Amino acid sequence: MEQILQEIQKSPIIAFTILLLVILIVPPIFERLRLPGLVGLLTAGIFLGPDGLGVLNAESENMKLLSDIGKIYLMFVAGLEIDLEDFRRTKNRSLGFGIATFLIPLIFGMTVGRFFNFGWNASILIGSLLASHTLLGFPIITRLGVTSNQAVTVTIGATIFTDIAALLVLAICVSISAGEFSIASVVMQLAILAIYSVVILVGFDWAGKEYFRRTGDEQSNQFLFVLLAVFLASVGAQIVNVDRIVGAFLAGLAVNDVVGHSPVEEKVEFVGSTLFIPFFFVNMGLLINLSGFVSSLSSELLLTLGIVGALISSKFLAAFTAKLLYGYNWNETLTMWSLSLPQVAATLAAALVGKNAGIITDSVFNTVIVLMLVTAILGPVLTEKFGRNLTVPQANLPKNPQNYQLDAEDVDLDLDNNNDNFIYQNLFKVIVPIYNPNTARYLIEMGALLAHHEKGIVVPLSIPKAHVYMDEPELKVSIKRSKLLLQQAITISEEFQAQAQPLIRIDDDLARGISRAAREQNADLIVMGWSPNSSLQARLFGNIIDNVFWSAHCPVAVMRLLDKPINIHRILVPVRSITPQILRVIQFAQLFADTNEAAVTLLQVCPRKTIDKEIALFESELSSLLNQSKSPKEVLIQTIRQDDVAKVIINQASAYDMVILRSFRRRTAGGLAVSDVTSKVLSEISCSMVLFGEPNSG
Repeated sequence: MEQILQEIQKSPIIAFTILLLVILIVPPIFERLRLPGLVGLLTAGIFLGPDGLGVLNAESENMKLLSDIGKIYLMFVAGLEIDLEDFRRTKNRSLGFGIATFLIPLIFGMTVGRFFNFGWNASILIGSLLASHTLLGFPIITRLGVTSNQAVTVTIGATIFTDIAALLVLAICVSISAGEFSIASVVMQLAILAIYSVVILVGFDWAGKEYFRRTGDEQSNQFLFVLLAVFLASVGAQIVNVDRIVGAFLAGLAVNDVVGHSPVEEKVEFVGSTLFIPFFFVNMGLLINLSGFVSSLSSELLLTLGIVGALISSKFLAAFTAKLLYGYNWNETLTMWSLSLPQVAATLAAALVGKNAGIITDSVFNTVIVLMLVTAILGPVLTEKFGRNLTVPQANLPKNPQNYQLDAEDVDLDLDNNNDNFIYQNLFKVIVPIYNPNTARYLIEMGALLAHHEKGIVVPLSIPKAHVYMDEPELKVSIKRSKLLLQQAITISEEFQAQAQPLIRIDDDLARGISRAAREQNADLIVMGWSPNSSLQARLFGNIIDNVFWSAHCPVAVMRLLDKPINIHRILVPVRSITPQILRVIQFAQLFADTNEAAVTLLQVCPRKTIDKEIALFESELSSLLNQSKSPKEVLIQTIRQDDVAKVIINQASAYDMVILRSFRRRTAGGLAVSDVTSKVLSEISCSMVLFGEPNSG
């Protein structure tokens, strides 16, 4: 029998198979008993470890590897789950509660440590173990739909401060234990850590956004990029002499904005929660010496009660301090307390580091396990109890709410697909995505003018961002906001005697939502806004514009309208050569000119050495093509000899109301292919502008 166990322990495949079996079977059993699944994994580790069947060995290389990956992944997901947008809105209160829920438990833990005759280093580490917390109750809060309650948001934001501060204390305690402590070394360590943190938080965020922008829908490569970021940050943490879990947590914060609530985030968390993180908890069970655990509890019962009591009372005192400072009611205060109780992720990982470094004893480590078991059960139970009584604040309406005269509940839009929709199937359709009520008017006016001229319809489109659960309050608020915007769009369309067919589409990606809606509606044109507040690079290569240009089945007109469309009467279209693509740009210009009695001028800028015969031939061919157009409006052709094309266009644009430029629908490393001339013109012209692109253009 002993020989068989040794063979099992030596075989990585057998050990991996056993772990998969444990992860599959054990957590559901414990959850049926109304106990957290992670408690089951710890129990399974004890049962399969040295004090049980002896099937798995925590000292084997494969178990160490899997456990290390699980520990790193656990801290990464903890950073990834923090909602940075909510944190930014309540950062001052989050900082206040974070300081309270860190310092008060730290002082209580240090007091307990000193009372039981531990050294200062060990006592400080014990205090830091109580100072952090794990958001085990967050899924409950999400299910109850009260995540937007400020007390909840503040508690989540405070996690950033408590976990990072606790990990910093851990790093200092480990260096003290190794005999490397001095004031200079601590200052140097903090400086190196600060630089390292900036590199991770800023550098990884930038690199992630760039990589995701350039890879589009390649989720498999994006998933691998996220994994690489996690382990690069962990390796970097080791290089700067801090624990790997610090790097993993910072990596989670760094890519938080990048992955958002995207499918990539779901895959990252799915792989972690399914495989790596459970491996870590099973290995924690393997490390528990059951006989020593029982003897420690019996001989160190007062220590166990002291640490558990210190945590529960200190976390309550921190929440009560927040109540006094910020005026929260009792349900909010008790919810903050319950959310900050569970000691799982950072606490267990840090305790293991402290134990391996010889700072804390086995009795303290076993007490931490008891602490984890108690708080992992008590925290979610209390969160469920008090979270039900929380209230959600009224959702904020868009800026300038005076533009809206109807309450969202009173807006009655016909958004259903009914049998009457076949009437619209063969009509000219203009899709107008809208979001900002302050810029949507001109876009809707443009779409309405085009639709009215073509005896078609304008389709105002609003896209609420999709959530994991369709009953989330945030989604409901977004839909109400969309209805308000669409009601405004209908009113504007009626002013221009255009038929409007409003559309709401829930999607997790704005660009794909626009392209898919346009395809479903069989649209003939997409009219999009171009934010004047963005940089030129963001305007041209931002995710939404770039991806809509790339994926749309119909022409796309991205517009920067500085005046009402009905006030645009002089249109300039630069023409470099006669191609089918530029002819369609001209047709678009003629279409808009016909709606508004505007004049179109085609501008050709040729080199100074161009002879008159070549110019005359170009103008003759262009005039011949224009004569075949159905537009009754006469189009002027102007030719200027000049080597600096952009300078000529910019100078001529000052005499016009709008310039229409062509974009290329060809992928490059940076996004859409836009010439240097176009880039310069876009950055310097002072009139309205349209960047026109179409499918299959190159």
